[in-house]
Amino acid sequence: MGQGNIRIGISGWNYAPWRGDFYPEGLPHREELAHASRVFRTTEVNSTFYRLQTPPTYGRWFDQTPEDFVFAVKGPRFITHVKRLRDISAPLANFLASGLLRLGHKLGPILWQLPPNFRFDGDLLAAFLKQLPRDTDAALHAARKHDDKLRVEPWLKAPARQPIRHALEIRHESFLVDDFITLLRDADVALVCADSVEWPLAMDATSSFTYCRLHGSTELYRSAYGAKALDLWARRAKAWAQGRKPPESRFIGPARDISQRRDVFVFFDNTDKLQAPHDAQALMERLGQPVRRLTSAA
Repeated sequence: MGQGNIRIGISGWNYAPWRGDFYPEGLPHREELAHASRVFRTTEVNSTFYRLQTPPTYGRWFDQTPEDFVFAVKGPRFITHVKRLRDISAPLANFLASGLLRLGHKLGPILWQLPPNFRFDGDLLAAFLKQLPRDTDAALHAARKHDDKLRVEPWLKAPARQPIRHALEIRHESFLVDDFITLLRDADVALVCADSVEWPLAMDATSSFTYCRLHGSTELYRSAYGAKALDLWARRAKAWAQGRKPPESRFIGPARDISQRRDVFVFFDNTDKLQAPHDAQALMERLGQPVRRLTSAA
């Protein structure tokens, strides 16, 4: 049976406790991304959530990773948590002009994470989704509207036109309504399937791809996933990729659009206590994907 592309990865890569465990003892810090990218085929970039990066930084990330590697980039908290999706034209332009497009064909989904106290507002959310660029041409057009708060030389070029996909992570129960799912489907934005102890878990198919974040189901950011849980997530990933209903589903709206084969991204965000890289590799094994346990940045 044909299926979409399943990529398993980690949320970030710069964690001191991983050194001497996932990262070989003595591995230079500057080589950690290169090492991780030879084990996994994708990673989330978390630093973009806290501050704008620069074109040279994006360029280094591009150069340090294999040709088929894909970055999922986290949108700035200034847009989601400070501005709370209001009056974001300039901040969005600054983000797009800061070097994001320097990732070229390695640019994967952009993740937008809403704060836990952000309640559903249909009109506000619809206006935000409308502003998101859906391809690199639209991103370049928006990036040219950056303002003087962009403190670096803007990156205003991109390779051949390519799509840009977006995913939205919610953390408030008020989003558990049909209108929210309709908005995402109309905008072709993926609802993040977030497994945690504190926030809603939903698996509605709202886009042409599926985006999962596994935060630790018993202790946020810390608890490991046991064999039974990993078996379940492997079955879910296969189902999404093959266009089938995932087992033990939880939906907000009507269970529509299940039959479409989808690309699947699964990121382990249980980064404390060294859990994420080991859980990600265990899930890859269950999916029949090759796992490389490196002892150097080969």
